[in-house]
Amino acid sequence: MAIYQYRCAEHGLLEVARPIGTAADSEPCPDCATPAPRVFTAPRLALGSARNRALIDRTARTADQPAVVSAPPSRRAVPQAHDPALARLPRP
Repeated sequence: MAIYQYRCAEHGLLEVARPIGTAADSEPCPDCATPAPRVFTAPRLALGSARNRALIDRTARTADQPAVVSAPPSRRAVPQAHDPALARLPRP
């Protein structure tokens, strides 16, 4: 699916998801039903799923708004190995 943008003269931009290559030249505005012509923009296909977009947004946001912590994270207990062969492996 691709997201196509249309511009209503009264209500501004609206986005419509359609299969690639099936976008119409105009789309009715959901608010006033007047035909909104298509606006050609750069494709946003590389952003992927909503999960990937959220990750990209969080990563970009840390440049201006880094997370501030009040204390270092606590050390987690390392689970004990039940296999005797694994118990001989070096631990950090």
